[in-house]
Amino acid sequence: MFNKSKAPTPERQASPMPIPPLPDLPAPGQTARVAPSPAAVPSPAPAPARGLSTLSSDLTFEGNVSGQGDLQIDGQVKGDVKVGRLNIGETGAIEGGVSADYIEVRGRIVGAVSGKQVKLVSTAYVDGDITAEQLSIDIGAYFQGRVLQGRREAPKPAAAPTPPSIPAAPAAPELPQVPAATVIDMKPAG
Repeated sequence: MFNKSKAPTPERQASPMPIPPLPDLPAPGQTARVAPSPAAVPSPAPAPARGLSTLSSDLTFEGNVSGQGDLQIDGQVKGDVKVGRLNIGETGAIEGGVSADYIEVRGRIVGAVSGKQVKLVSTAYVDGDITAEQLSIDIGAYFQGRVLQGRREAPKPAAAPTPPSIPAAPAAPELPQVPAATVIDMKPAG
């Protein structure tokens, strides 16, 4: 029924390169080294992960949301949202102020919107003022409110180098105050 091959199978050869040990473990045949104390070696601060956080469509959140990362909202938020990058899905809804560098709206916002780039997709519903450097509104999107164009501040020109300070001259003596001139009418009364 089942035929097994009588040919000998080649044996697996050992991998030519050994797997290196973990950094904190000694290699086979080596003595363990004492690790320096954590205070002696400064460790670099971990960079904040900018992964996408998601509030799914079956969740409702009451309160303010803030952070530097990216946020996808498919559920409902009752409160202010301030993040680095914000995507509001078609089922997403926010009742409160929204602030982010980049905002893409496919769902509903009732409140003020502030960002560098704001995009309202055709399914968007926004009832509130929008402050943005760049604004895009697709055909079909609903928007009720005012648009204020925020502008980046132009970089200030570098101040001219100041010459070395010269010692100030002694102050001039203060002159006595003279009363203001009075106009005298020389016409005869009469």
